[in-house]
Amino acid sequence: MNKKYIEEAAKIQENMVSFLRDIVAIPSPSCEEKGVADRTKSEMESLGYEDIRIDSFGSVIGKLGEGEKVILYDAHMDTVGIGDPDAWSHDPYKGKVKDGIVYGRGTGDNKGGLASMVYGAALAKKMGHLEGVTLYVVGSAQEETSDGLAYKTIITEDGLRPDVVVLGECTGLKIYRGQRGRMEILVITKGKSCHASAPERGENAIYKMVKIINGIEQLNPKLRDDDFLGKGTVAVTNMEVDTASLNAVPDKAVIYIDRRLTAGETKESAISEIKEIAGDDAVVELSEYKATSYTGKEVGMEKYYPSWNLDPNHHALKSAEAAYKEIFGEEPVVDKWTFSTNGVYTAGIEGIPTFGLGPSVEEVTHSVDDQVSIDDLIKAAAFYAGYPQFFKNAN
Repeated sequence: MNKKYIEEAAKIQENMVSFLRDIVAIPSPSCEEKGVADRTKSEMESLGYEDIRIDSFGSVIGKLGEGEKVILYDAHMDTVGIGDPDAWSHDPYKGKVKDGIVYGRGTGDNKGGLASMVYGAALAKKMGHLEGVTLYVVGSAQEETSDGLAYKTIITEDGLRPDVVVLGECTGLKIYRGQRGRMEILVITKGKSCHASAPERGENAIYKMVKIINGIEQLNPKLRDDDFLGKGTVAVTNMEVDTASLNAVPDKAVIYIDRRLTAGETKESAISEIKEIAGDDAVVELSEYKATSYTGKEVGMEKYYPSWNLDPNHHALKSAEAAYKEIFGEEPVVDKWTFSTNGVYTAGIEGIPTFGLGPSVEEVTHSVDDQVSIDDLIKAAAFYAGYPQFFKNAN
């Protein structure tokens, strides 16, 4: 164990926590990240980042170093809402510090990760670990509503394609190397409306849909399993009905399906399974995400976010394990996320080696107990400071 990493990270604790509290105090739902982007850009400037920009999608991108090996650290700026403010023990937009823990919306998911990365990367430069390395830190936009879409702009338009992506999502300081994918499927049935007093004159769209729903329920236990990522799942999560009145037979029904994809399952295979159940009685299609970013850019993609997992023997992961052992003096736990991340695009679509290590834990995300410990912030920053030299020397 080399204590210098944590010792140096502890020295930046006060400023790192202050920055985190500042960005927690700025509400940043998806497509409204401008305040956090501007504040992050300002912090990067004060820390000596060499090139900082906000791209057309609204993500802030900071650069340190100028070397052949290109590493990208990612943490998203947007958060979910707060729900009932009275359900919170602490004001969700104050960044309350109590007993070594910072509370507030986004502290765990994912502003704590962003603060640790912004400061950890600057510490890497200060400690002389960026020789031969170009390190980018990205505060990405719209992750909560369309995981990975930010990287469609970063990779295809900004031309930034790193050798490895490190995600700052919650892992409880474990190393995560993959996740199941997800997709949102729509099923539409149509019927013929008539007065409900004589239903035989019409064709009930709900009755058609009920048969399909039953088939989907029976499909779930038959789905593929994977030793690492776990089992694929399917669930009907919402239903909408068009009807002239409560005294009329409905002529249209729509269900929304949440499909979690394990290794080996694809967009095509998942759609085919639902079409086989629906037969000719329904239209089955992939839902689409459309939005306008705070920059004014119109964006969108189909709601297909593929599964991904990094080979356990890949040098990017092996170098992460080596860095972990050097910094913390123990073997890392290597696991996977339950939820989804920007890795669906960087790894799942673009095939860029991706893994993650972040402060806080999945259990507090999207909850009224959203929080991160200061100890986690320090340790995460220490890892981000040390990883570049291990990756550079790995191959």
